[in-house]
Amino acid sequence: MRGHGAKFGRKKEEAIVALLSHRSIEEAARAVGVAPRTLLRWLKEPEFNAAYRESRRGAFGQSVARLQQMSTAAVTTLGKIMIDPNAPASTRARCADSILNHTAKAIELDDIEARVSQLERATAESKQGKIAREEGGRKRDALSY
Repeated sequence: MRGHGAKFGRKKEEAIVALLSHRSIEEAARAVGVAPRTLLRWLKEPEFNAAYRESRRGAFGQSVARLQQMSTAAVTTLGKIMIDPNAPASTRARCADSILNHTAKAIELDDIEARVSQLERATAESKQGKIAREEGGRKRDALSY
């Protein structure tokens, strides 16, 4: 939350931290020592709301990074259970289904990413070609005088 100090007082800074760490607005307000209505009013202020959302995105980004770190262990666990002859058949089937579903989603995301990259390249090339044609037209116009 660096940089918010210039915009907000200490209470508003504390309120952002409390909103991120408590389950409800009432609990966050109690932790900061303000009325819930005050906290709700602050959330309607564009600057406060933007700072709160920025802090939430940062916290969420940390959670996503942690999920990515744990994904290898999760896949390993699913794989071990899937091939464990002592695990119930329904559990093994659920693990196999989960692995297949996640693999299919990953392939779909890779395909979408490749298509988007291709479209971005084509768009950039098209813009460059248009600029070159426009410049060529201006040169011909200048020469015709």
